[in-house]
Amino acid sequence: MEKNLLFGTMALLAGSLMAADYSPKDDVKKAAAALGSQTNYTWQATVEVPADSPFKPGPTDGKTEKGGYTTLSFSFGDNSTEAVTRGTNGAVKTDDGWKTLAEALKDNGDGGFNPTMFIARVVQNYRVPAVEAASLADDAKELKKDTNSISGDLTEAGAKEFLTFRRRGNGGDGPTVTNAKGSVKFWVKDGKLVKYQYHVQGTVNFNGDDHDVDRTTTVEIKDVNTTKIVVADDVKKKLQ
Repeated sequence: MEKNLLFGTMALLAGSLMAADYSPKDDVKKAAAALGSQTNYTWQATVEVPADSPFKPGPTDGKTEKGGYTTLSFSFGDNSTEAVTRGTNGAVKTDDGWKTLAEALKDNGDGGFNPTMFIARVVQNYRVPAVEAASLADDAKELKKDTNSISGDLTEAGAKEFLTFRRRGNGGDGPTVTNAKGSVKFWVKDGKLVKYQYHVQGTVNFNGDDHDVDRTTTVEIKDVNTTKIVVADDVKKKLQ
């Protein structure tokens, strides 16, 4: 009897200690990992910017399968384009047909804005929700849990990262960012990530010009394990 009581007390203490060490940030990272372990899923990312912003991106629709292809559909104003990635390889659809990222990143030499190169850089740095959400959790100062969500502020370094399209570890100087701040919010259901949102603000200096950025991105995940991905044979060849 006494032995059983002792073991029961020890089990309760161990459970309490584990619960004390388990944080909301751990909950988010575990939920993101659970999403990433699924066979496939679909998402839509929408971006809100101030009404007077000169650049108003439309939604990004994506599909991904574990160990396979990821398809992306971008909308910018009246223009849209598609991209497909697999591992570190990628291809984007252009007016001249599908191009690999290496082909699309070549400077056309006219000295002006190159939309194909811009999209290629976006695709090159794009992270699927399971990966992006885990990075956002890492970049949060502290996350707190309420009834429906988990939220907190981003570190300055984290806000800087999400203010630009360039990710850490990709090399290059990239734009200069000042006054960076941000926040993030996650929704988890049955242990899986179903939605997240992040808001970033700051001043981005690109080619000597300062641009004030105020952007809210919302990513909603659906069709887990029921998503179908179809990639044309000519695009598959580009990814070999």
